[in-house]
Amino acid sequence: MPNASTKPKHGRRTRRRHRDDPARNELVSSSLESAQQCLFNQDYGTAFVHYLLALNLAPVFKDFAKDSFRFTLSKWAEELDSVGRIQDLFNCYEQALELFPDDEVILNSMGEHLFRMGFRDEAAGHFHKALKLRPDYPEARENFYRVANWLVERWHFLMLNDHRRNQKYQQAIERAVQSGCSTVLDIGTGTGILGMCAKKAGAAEVYACELSKTMYELACEVVSANGLGGSINILHMKSLEMEVPRDIPKRVSLVVTETVDAGLFGEGIMESLIHAWHNLLLPRQTDENESSEPSATGRVIPAGATVFGMAIQCPEIRRHHGLCVPKVGGLSLADSGELRSPVSCSSVPDDSMEPYTTERLSRLPGGYTALTLPFTALNIDFNNVQELEGLSSRPVQQMWLPVTQEGELDALAVWFQLHLDEDNSLSTGPHEDTCWEQAIYPVHTTKGFALKPGDTLLVEVSCRDAYLRLCSVAVLREGQEIRLDKPLDLTNPGPSQNPEAELCSALACLQTDHTKDYCVLECAEMALLNNEEYHSSFQCAVTKLISRLKLNNTRQEAADSSELVYVLDVSEGFSLLSLIAASQGHVKAYSSVEKNKQQEVLKRLARSNNIPEESLEFWLNGTEDEQGVLQRPSTEKLWSAIILDCVETCGLVRQKLMEKASLARCLLEEGGRIFPERIVVYGMLVESDMLLLESAVQGQEPTLGFNIAPFINQFTVPVHVFLDFSTLECKHLSESVELFVLDLMDTNANYTTRQVKVKATSAGRVTAIPFWYHIYLDQDICVSTLSQNSHWKQAAVVLQEPLQVSAGDWLCLTVNLHKSTISISAQPDNEPRPMG
Repeated sequence: MPNASTKPKHGRRTRRRHRDDPARNELVSSSLESAQQCLFNQDYGTAFVHYLLALNLAPVFKDFAKDSFRFTLSKWAEELDSVGRIQDLFNCYEQALELFPDDEVILNSMGEHLFRMGFRDEAAGHFHKALKLRPDYPEARENFYRVANWLVERWHFLMLNDHRRNQKYQQAIERAVQSGCSTVLDIGTGTGILGMCAKKAGAAEVYACELSKTMYELACEVVSANGLGGSINILHMKSLEMEVPRDIPKRVSLVVTETVDAGLFGEGIMESLIHAWHNLLLPRQTDENESSEPSATGRVIPAGATVFGMAIQCPEIRRHHGLCVPKVGGLSLADSGELRSPVSCSSVPDDSMEPYTTERLSRLPGGYTALTLPFTALNIDFNNVQELEGLSSRPVQQMWLPVTQEGELDALAVWFQLHLDEDNSLSTGPHEDTCWEQAIYPVHTTKGFALKPGDTLLVEVSCRDAYLRLCSVAVLREGQEIRLDKPLDLTNPGPSQNPEAELCSALACLQTDHTKDYCVLECAEMALLNNEEYHSSFQCAVTKLISRLKLNNTRQEAADSSELVYVLDVSEGFSLLSLIAASQGHVKAYSSVEKNKQQEVLKRLARSNNIPEESLEFWLNGTEDEQGVLQRPSTEKLWSAIILDCVETCGLVRQKLMEKASLARCLLEEGGRIFPERIVVYGMLVESDMLLLESAVQGQEPTLGFNIAPFINQFTVPVHVFLDFSTLECKHLSESVELFVLDLMDTNANYTTRQVKVKATSAGRVTAIPFWYHIYLDQDICVSTLSQNSHWKQAAVVLQEPLQVSAGDWLCLTVNLHKSTISISAQPDNEPRPMG
């Protein structure tokens, strides 16, 4: 008998014939049966364990059980997620992928959980792998598009399309390298373009670092494709973590970076440069070492910056950052308390607030008015480490600005000039054709207070916690100083007309946190609160419904006249709709508002508008299950009305809208309604170079001679969101047309695809199809997401290949709906048409 340990001849393994193991077969059969029974009993965790056991023991059953296993994993993962067992959730997915490593459904599902947890890079990897396995898998494609916007932000495309910016940086880098800066570190390399510029200019050694895993991998691909893979060492890490000689062999003579945001310091350029000067850069040349060789001294590109500011009036900014209306939907908002956006700047840092937001002033609907001349807020030298280190401890600088134009003070707008070297600079000003937006510091003050010529505005400038802070604190008018950084009521300066109410308010304030005695709403929620048309339309629609339901009840002989009308509002975020419904009387309204301070605002408004306390209830606080709120109000009663939030602020239909509508229809009483009941999608053919520039790197020519476009354009998404169509630089090539209808009340009226014929009214290149919605609350009452005061933005499908049309040409648009996601494709319509 041969030795059992002897290796097979020729190095090949012999295949052993497995004998049937009755006990093993019995265990597999029993486990599969138990899995099916547990699945029937909705015991998904136990079913998952049985499937794991059976399929590991008998992989031959994997194809047979795949669909059931996927479903079990999905339901068990939902349960684990809902109770916060995140580690167990991902352990289950890892076990599943060991069984099915190339299953696109499991990969996509795990990616969805990773994305919700904030692991965007990892999520993108799973979506990307799922798409490679199945390119026509719509869920993975839509998820990848969604995560691509996070991973490669749209400004990357604008920046690479900004030829002037690219050339200025290239010229500054070439000059520095040719003057002796032979070792270069590119901090925040992105696509690697600045590091490649340095190598092309003749730098002996080039290093780069990038924190984003996606951008790091992209930069490695780009550098390798351009033949520089062995010449540029790219590190996946923050520059703040880099050390010599562990990460780079010696200090470099040049740092290049563009880690600046609209507020200059928001991407951490101060911290990274201070660290670089102390740890990664050669010392700066001083008077004592002027005779030193240029290569023995360090320098930075950009060399410095000058920050400018200007006080502005802008209704669009105003309605996104503070309450602008006294009442909406029949509700007085007088007792709402102070409501503000999470953007608020003061000289004292507040971790709960952002010091500024960003806008492209030239594209704001309604425009803006400059109330002061531009002023210089700050000069900074990036080649002076002492100046960088001292910036945070500088005394607050007070600047008195003459007011040149009458108007309400809504914000301070800020931009800067980036000095790359002595001869090259870039401006991010509102009138420049640039890839940057401007920083906006909104002013939270009393509505109706207008500046006028002759006033002087006091602005404080400081730099705390690595952010540039500009704060409007006072106005000097006719020798009197009016403070803007303290609560004030300029509309009613006289004595209180209601001392009792004032006393109640004072007592209420004693029970609150004085450091945060205001309620924060997201910018989109503030704009929604200020949308009078939307709320008044809803008031009319819900009044009609409730009147009809009450009338039906009184006509029924056995009806109880005291029977309540039940209304459920499952809007996202802060919503007044439940309160508007409750104000109709004889209504029990349920709100999905979860934040305690926002609930307090609704309770306060209910009291001040004489709505009984028992008429408003907060439904399932803290629920993790998106479908959980769509349940019966009680075991006996169905809902009279369910309010769904159908359109995201960015301009897209909310995910799983149609699934939620299907569930909501099952929970309505006879005669009950979903609000809205129908959504009609409208669109238009346009020619817009701007949308192309923001969607992909354009043109056939390499960027500064480097091949970058094919790599970053992998992250191109077909839908551009957060679009202001009213200010978009574009040429209209057709009239608006109806593209699609989503009927939330009648499932039989819906379809998944539709072809629409559109006639071109002008000649041009069709580059995009912007779209928006008419939201029908009932058959007659409609609100448009395109209206001037809408809190919604618009979206646009950007065509991969523009279509040339002449006036009178017809295009055929194919519009598809897949799980609430709308996609649009276009092609010439070559069907013959009758003359005349």
